[in-house]
Amino acid sequence: MADPLDELASMIAEKALQRMRGEPAPERISPLRATPAEVPKECNLDGCAPCEEHQMCSASQLYDVGTARLTPLAIRTSRDLAPYIDHTLLKADATRDELVKLCDEARKYGFATVCVNSSNVGVAARLLQGCPVKAIAVVGFPLGAGTSSAKSFEAREAIRAGAQEIDMVINIGQLKAKNYAYVECDIREVVQASRPRPVKVILETGALTRDEKVIGCALAKAAGAAFVKTSTGFGTGGATAEDIALMRAVVGDDVGVKASGGVRTTADAQKMVEAGANRLGASASVAIVTGLAPVAAGKY
Repeated sequence: MADPLDELASMIAEKALQRMRGEPAPERISPLRATPAEVPKECNLDGCAPCEEHQMCSASQLYDVGTARLTPLAIRTSRDLAPYIDHTLLKADATRDELVKLCDEARKYGFATVCVNSSNVGVAARLLQGCPVKAIAVVGFPLGAGTSSAKSFEAREAIRAGAQEIDMVINIGQLKAKNYAYVECDIREVVQASRPRPVKVILETGALTRDEKVIGCALAKAAGAAFVKTSTGFGTGGATAEDIALMRAVVGDDVGVKASGGVRTTADAQKMVEAGANRLGASASVAIVTGLAPVAAGKY
């Protein structure tokens, strides 16, 4: 008997390829659609079934947290990129002074968020009080190889400390082993632990084949993720416009796409947005919005 998750991944991949070839748009897919008897009359985010209502709630939540996709035509100057950017500091030896600088820059330039390790998110949240910039935390970072319960616990603790979004790393080994049920469950547990905060799923695209990227996106969408994201910035490769276009084709318009890893210039950022990204993860954020050269080289 075929695994339903295998069938789901194949179906979404085929629909994505149809869109990329310019064929007529197919009927909208609701991953893991429930039968009519299973669909709740009212969607309850604390115990939502994987139904059409759940997908619509996820989409509404995505827009509620300010991640509606902007059109590339809206970018007329480099500073127009600021609302796309998660200003990032994920190195292991980050100091409080560096966190203060990160948050001050985010306030000054109007970045969407600051993205930090979960142990630093409480400091970032306090530093950002009173301004619209959000503090977000990475979970299971950077390998994604921890247990689902550990990732869920880390997500809950990060939210308790002030995280308003969670970026989790997919279990790369289980994805490559084709253990799709495990991967979907791993993501879903973090999504459930994080509600009502949105979750981004980091695929680490540099480690994946094209088919694995498609399936990873399909599983993330099926599990209720708000975004799919390219890279940790600590792996073998970063974001590419080709990967962004592929990810956007798979998830459609009701799930966000975040480009991260190697986005270091205004031109890099514009290329990613034009390809379909509606969020950018970068440590060179100031250089991106000012058009100046990054202070130091790096992968994130």
